[in-house]
Amino acid sequence: MLFFILETERRGARDLLIFRRMFECQEFEDACKELDNPIVEDYEFFVEAMDVTIYRKYRESSGLYEYKIFGVLEGISPDICAKVYTDLEYRKQWDTYAKELHEFNEKEKTGIYWNVNFPFPMSNRDYVFVREMKEFDLDDGRHVWVVLGKSSLFESIPTKSRTIRVDDFQQSMTMTTDGGSGTKAFMHYYDNPKGMLPTWLINWAAKTGVPNFIADMKKHCEKYPAYLEKKREKEEKIEKGKK
Repeated sequence: MLFFILETERRGARDLLIFRRMFECQEFEDACKELDNPIVEDYEFFVEAMDVTIYRKYRESSGLYEYKIFGVLEGISPDICAKVYTDLEYRKQWDTYAKELHEFNEKEKTGIYWNVNFPFPMSNRDYVFVREMKEFDLDDGRHVWVVLGKSSLFESIPTKSRTIRVDDFQQSMTMTTDGGSGTKAFMHYYDNPKGMLPTWLINWAAKTGVPNFIADMKKHCEKYPAYLEKKREKEEKIEKGKK
């Protein structure tokens, strides 16, 4: 076996069954393998900037591109990187494009609602999706974090006026050590934001927006321990006030 899976959450049998219908183990394994063996034969090189290399592939069905992104976050451990990437409350503090972001439950299923600010006069986009993280131990001793997400239908989250619902969204994020003190990362991303978006905005999002996001995430990974300490102190004060 190349690796074995460590469950990151304890789930009831019913929840685990629902989860397995959402993401197959093979999807996690495939994302993990691309860290060391990128599959880009059907992709074209798009851009390289700020320790980030981006490839893209055209989808005739939508007229849009899907992207594979490879990068390194120097000086940031993959453990911290994974925590910052999945901490929704923290992300709302540093991601200026996140107008609304929260987790919710509907019956046995947990989802995420994400409302993204778009430049005026364009309408915001919102996403309703499921997400799950698994951790792996490779044969060479490395620990790997894999996060998968994709659009999912939730009856309790209706569409909003002046906001376009993105219902075709897929993303994977894979992180491990770069062999030193940093994080080696791989992202596979596609969404269909609908509407008549200008070409300049799409190109900016891929060429500039993604590298800038990685750089911004790195900066806030460095601030994460201080954020957790401040959060802990605030929670302790609240608990003391209840006594």
